[in-house]
Amino acid sequence: MASDRKGSAIVIMGVSGSGKSTVGEMLAKFMDCSFLDADDFHPRENKDKMRKGIPLSEEDRIPWLETLRDILREFIKRGEIAVLGCSALQKKYREILRTSDPEYGPRCYTCRVKFVCLQASPEVIADRLKRRAAEGKHFMPATLLKSQLDLLQIDETEGIIMVDATLSPQPIVASLKDLNL
Repeated sequence: MASDRKGSAIVIMGVSGSGKSTVGEMLAKFMDCSFLDADDFHPRENKDKMRKGIPLSEEDRIPWLETLRDILREFIKRGEIAVLGCSALQKKYREILRTSDPEYGPRCYTCRVKFVCLQASPEVIADRLKRRAAEGKHFMPATLLKSQLDLLQIDETEGIIMVDATLSPQPIVASLKDLNL
């Protein structure tokens, strides 16, 4: 499926615990393309801060997002598709990722970078984060959820695809298969 399309990126976004990695990996497998987990590109210092329950600052986030942008740009330039699991909570963060499309113009939401936001109630997400922490599967504690929810901005003009993250991953991916991403 990936070979018949121009280079593009699909960003599976949302707060930590919304299912970005699980859904992103499944979608990338279906589309026969690469999956990138944004968490893998955080410097150690960022992960250490989050482990300690300290929210990241703009100075922490912006270089990380610029690294992700540069990686996505290479996929797009090569005519490949990449699925990225990334929080991308604020519009200005999504703008940085959109600039991975070499033809992107500011606030032009019809570029080759598409966003899918996984949403669930804070209670559902907090429960997931607590389970992951108890299993030692992630560095971010549930105590940082409020800071992420406070940062989350969704602007309807951006054309972000909103998805119910309380569904199991299979129906979420099935619903995305039918969209022209």
